[in-house]
Amino acid sequence: MKKKLVLIFAVYFLASSIQAQEEYTRPSQLGISFFLNDYTTASRIRASSLSSVLRDKKWAKPGDMNPGIAVHYFKGIRPHIDFAGTLGFSGDENALPDNSNNSGSGLLLEADASVNLKMFTDRYWFQPYLTAGVGGQKYKKSYGAFVPLGVGMKVNFFNEADVVISTQYRLPITTETARYRFFYSFGVAGNIGKRKEPKVIAPPPPPPPVDTDGDGITDDKDKCPTVPGVAKYDGCPVPDTDKDGINDDNDKCPDVPGIARYNGCPVPDTDKDGINDEDDKCKDTPGVARYEGCPVPDTDGDGINDEEDKCPTIPGVASQNGCPEISQEVMKKVEYAAKNIYFSTGSAKLQSKSFKPLNEVVKIMQENKDLLLDISGHTDNTGVATKNMALSQVRADAVKAYMVSKGIDAGRLTATGYGQEKPVADNKTAAGRQLNRRVELKISY
Repeated sequence: MKKKLVLIFAVYFLASSIQAQEEYTRPSQLGISFFLNDYTTASRIRASSLSSVLRDKKWAKPGDMNPGIAVHYFKGIRPHIDFAGTLGFSGDENALPDNSNNSGSGLLLEADASVNLKMFTDRYWFQPYLTAGVGGQKYKKSYGAFVPLGVGMKVNFFNEADVVISTQYRLPITTETARYRFFYSFGVAGNIGKRKEPKVIAPPPPPPPVDTDGDGITDDKDKCPTVPGVAKYDGCPVPDTDKDGINDDNDKCPDVPGIARYNGCPVPDTDKDGINDEDDKCKDTPGVARYEGCPVPDTDGDGINDEEDKCPTIPGVASQNGCPEISQEVMKKVEYAAKNIYFSTGSAKLQSKSFKPLNEVVKIMQENKDLLLDISGHTDNTGVATKNMALSQVRADAVKAYMVSKGIDAGRLTATGYGQEKPVADNKTAAGRQLNRRVELKISY
């Protein structure tokens, strides 16, 4: 917020330096004000924080503050900058820090010189401002220095007198002889000098009618006096509303940017797919940009486009995401084979009675070249888990090797061992453990 205020004031100061002859500068003024020194609130803020003081309503009451009287001198330096000198007098018991000798009340004499940075010039009756400067004080036998920082407001009455209200936070430079405090003041100031009014320069007589752009329309009737135009448009050129380089008189689409070969209209988009016809390879059929305006292809013609089709080269059905539906007969043969795979005890050697059901699966794979087979090995929880994992893997690999030996491409097969991680029955019973010692076969596309 502080940075934003500084930026706002900087803009106004720059403006004042450029247009100073048109603004007002504050005349010399003397003023008097009543003020209050607030040590209590400053101490509470430094002990905690501003937000906690506001939240807990611990801002000091006027009765807890030290009153005083001050006289002021004001003088405008620039339209937005005033000099302010202040001399204050107050009876005070708290002027010195806590570790100093504060016994008894004494006269606090303080003086400061500041610069007021105004948002508006004296042309306006209301002028908020920021103030900053340097000051000194004398309390009993102690001398101190401080920096006054704050905000204020000046209200102008008939350009002769002002009401001035300000709040300052006074930061001690000599922390041994001065304290942090708030300084609230309310007062009036009156002019002691004559206000300098801005010089009014009479405008030169109007020049005789001329035609600067030579278009036959004099400047007093020409809305575009430096650009040749036509009478139809009051001396301005024929407009180009859509800024496409084709003037509205020759533009069939004056409100939409276009190109000359389409008489000022955009390149058409016949199929309304957002891709203009010049870039659209399927301009009569709505499509997408990545296929140059054509629809997403459906290679196998099954009504499911390739981007949603898991089997884009094989006609299938939506329920299988574009892949063919696997018959119940095939599924039953594969399930039967899986339940009739046997190994020698504790090894990965297939028993011969496993060959016939596996050969049925081989036949299915040979007849359906696009089918994939997932082989997963499982064990019960008897023994060491790591050994069970290894045994399940080599058994799954043994089934895969058998399928490969029968001519099935290894790329169509996956073999994974899960050990005892995925039981299908209770390992606490012999029947359950037998069910868990299994190989599962799953076919898919």
